[in-house]
Amino acid sequence: MPSSPIRRHVGQIFVPVRDLPRSARWYGDVLGFEPDAASHEGTILDIPVHDGPRITLDANRPDFTADGPPRFFLWTDDMAATIEHLRRHEVTITSDVEDIGSVFFVQFEDPDGNPLMVCQRADLAD
Repeated sequence: MPSSPIRRHVGQIFVPVRDLPRSARWYGDVLGFEPDAASHEGTILDIPVHDGPRITLDANRPDFTADGPPRFFLWTDDMAATIEHLRRHEVTITSDVEDIGSVFFVQFEDPDGNPLMVCQRADLAD
């Protein structure tokens, strides 16, 4: 088996944004945290996470395109409450809840059109 000096461990996920203060407020509202001050001359904001890779809002390249599939997903233990929460915050939901056997998921967009996803393990569903 070939070896590699690169570890198969994600350290950090960068989400491109155009307007960092607006995006920080949106992510704070949707994910339930109070944004800290941005670093790197106001272009980087780390989202506090419970575990796993860090998530960072990155406003260094505002000319990005937000097309394609979600690059990662977030977990929920209650999909119905999640959908209601997204609707309450007027989030653009871009898919129905889909059941693929092991998980249920729904896709949505941030203010820059970045595709995002939230999943619930099927064994948690009622």
